[in-house]
Amino acid sequence: MKVFFKRLLAATALCLLFISCTKNNASSDINQLQVLLNDPSLSGPSRYAVINRIANTLYSQKDYRGMLLFLTDWVEKHPDDIYNSYWLLMVASNYLEQGAEPVAEYYFDRILKNYPDLLIQGKSIHFRCLQNLIQISKKPANRISYFNDLVSRFPSLVSITEMYVRLALEYEKEGEFNQVLKSYSMFLNQPDASTIQISGIPDAYANARKMVDFSNSSKDWTFPSLDKLEKSVKLAIRQYDWRSLDKYRSKVNFFAMSWKSSETDANALENFSMRGFMVGQRIRYSEKLDETSNPNEAYLRTTGWSPYMPVWYLYFRKVNFPADPEIHGRWEWAGIYYGEKL
Repeated sequence: MKVFFKRLLAATALCLLFISCTKNNASSDINQLQVLLNDPSLSGPSRYAVINRIANTLYSQKDYRGMLLFLTDWVEKHPDDIYNSYWLLMVASNYLEQGAEPVAEYYFDRILKNYPDLLIQGKSIHFRCLQNLIQISKKPANRISYFNDLVSRFPSLVSITEMYVRLALEYEKEGEFNQVLKSYSMFLNQPDASTIQISGIPDAYANARKMVDFSNSSKDWTFPSLDKLEKSVKLAIRQYDWRSLDKYRSKVNFFAMSWKSSETDANALENFSMRGFMVGQRIRYSEKLDETSNPNEAYLRTTGWSPYMPVWYLYFRKVNFPADPEIHGRWEWAGIYYGEKL
């Protein structure tokens, strides 16, 4: 047992000695490199190699503070160094690794605004900065700028189609609805708009199509209030006035489907006349709107339309279109649900 402990103590001592020697060697290395760095005859490529070696040595020792101080001090004292964007990229990336996202954002943004782009191992530093900024920036205005930079400067490295959708969402957060419509229109003009799958944004094509089509429509079917819409539809049903019902229906994105379907289904959008369902039928409606109605949506239960599917719920909704204040907040008859509610 004594022999075992003696061996253990010896092994521990050797490990400590190795670590100490390694640190001493690294420190000696850095000191020598610092001396070399101060040599005025050092060429540009050699200077780059020395700075890179010092920074990476400090990083490998986990002396992150030392690395950050060394690089930021170098940039401050040598504003004409053509590699300053790369040194600051190392600084920003290290802060990002440490979870200091606001500081990392500051440096990524500083590189974009103050330093020319560089290709390191064939990859653009500015492109890498933009990628990181889009991930960590919280301000829509900043993200709009970054997305636009990607589209204008690096169109071959990103999906332009996806960029237009993401731009539209950021513009919406800023309340710039004309830009929202412009971005969605440009998205719809892309050849892969209807097939692209965008992470975190389901039904991008359908949503863009609805908004743009609605913007380009007359919108003359909308009503100033739910009460006015409800009374008009009920009167038309009582009088079997199919022409008025056809007039009241939304002319854009109107759907007719079962409760299990989705508005995005291929067979959900309908373009038919109410005449074929009213002639010879006995149509009735509930006196009150369905109890599940709310300030933004309402359902009116009706019966007698067809022997095969007699129950229809007429679906009314408040118009959400801030781009046009005169239309935003009005009401429209947007669709029909077939059958009893699930």
